[in-house]
Amino acid sequence: MLAIAWHSRTGASEGLARAAAEAARAVAADLPVELVRADRVEPDWLLAASAYLFACPENLATMSGLMKDMFDRCYYPLLGKVEGRPYASIIAAGSDGNGAQAQLDRIVTGWRLRRVADPVIVRLGAQTPEEILAAKILPQSALTLAGELGQKLAAGVAAGIF
Repeated sequence: MLAIAWHSRTGASEGLARAAAEAARAVAADLPVELVRADRVEPDWLLAASAYLFACPENLATMSGLMKDMFDRCYYPLLGKVEGRPYASIIAAGSDGNGAQAQLDRIVTGWRLRRVADPVIVRLGAQTPEEILAAKILPQSALTLAGELGQKLAAGVAAGIF
């Protein structure tokens, strides 16, 4: 199973996660692809997966709180049980995204996960409080990037490359 754990406040990360899932299903029909919102993720679900895609927004130069909470709840139950499994990530950001990406990478380093694709960071340019809080409309180019990442991850898992 390809586990896609996501959190979104304004729809951007959710839209990117859904685009990745749709493309993953299209390229590897026999591979189960499951999307679960971060606050509903349980350690057993992550343990059952053969690969991971984490999608979240950057808030105040870090992962969103619910995504961090998911890692907090699941970290120790998975420690020593998921080494070497492949992962990829998508960050939705206003202008940077690197803080959230670095935090995510530090956490999964403890699990000894293996990054199999460059991070996808979608910078939406939201800078004012109104823009930051507004529901996001994703450009097709961002959805395409997310879809390509989903395809790559699913194809690699299905073919036994990852």
